[in-house]
Amino acid sequence: MGGFRLDVLAEYWPLFVEGAQITIELTVGCVFFGVILGMILGMARMASARHDPWKTILYYGVRWPVTIWVSFFRGTPLFVQIFLMYFAVLPIFIHPVDGLIIDGAFARELRSNYGAFIAGFCAITLNAGAYMSEVFRAGIQSLDKGQTEAARSIGMTWWQTMRHIIMPQAFRRMLPALGNNAIAILKDSSLVSAIGLTELAYAARTVAGASARYWEPYLTISLMYWVMTLALAYLIREMEKRLGKGDDK
Repeated sequence: MGGFRLDVLAEYWPLFVEGAQITIELTVGCVFFGVILGMILGMARMASARHDPWKTILYYGVRWPVTIWVSFFRGTPLFVQIFLMYFAVLPIFIHPVDGLIIDGAFARELRSNYGAFIAGFCAITLNAGAYMSEVFRAGIQSLDKGQTEAARSIGMTWWQTMRHIIMPQAFRRMLPALGNNAIAILKDSSLVSAIGLTELAYAARTVAGASARYWEPYLTISLMYWVMTLALAYLIREMEKRLGKGDDK
């Protein structure tokens, strides 16, 4: 078997660099849109009104569908969701023959070159949004309701109350949990290699198959994931420190 062979890493290093770049792009995109989706879903799960008919409409037309949506994505494996998105959902919208959004030659080229990235991005974002919705819901509900009532009593709209009063305070409390979700997204991105996206895990599998060496490629991507996780954790800690200064005043 021999020792650790650096020549294997040197030969395939560009593949690892490309894989790391795609992993970072996928993670950043999924975290950004996952946070936005999570905030929307979290607020939708708390949608309510004091009187009918809006009380009934919001309960059955918004809260119930969103609750089922969140339950599905939290209750099924992300690995299955990625396959479902790639083989079942994506062809409905992007298909050379009868795509609902894109068809023809452009659809064929898009699916061939970017199909795995689009499917992986959508699956991870939807999954992350479901988990982050619980973080937003818990963070908002942890605040005293009197703050909302006080803001409304001085003439602030619901949107102004959420933007200027509730969300700034809730976000400071939610940041550690959101950070943990971001780190989970980084590591879960390796699952997309199953549908052919050339991220880090796919790069390691390719190198292992071509060189019949397993120690070098998998230890390398482990270290690369570790470094990226440490960098992300450091960024989150710095954000916590900056946001925490407002609480100390």
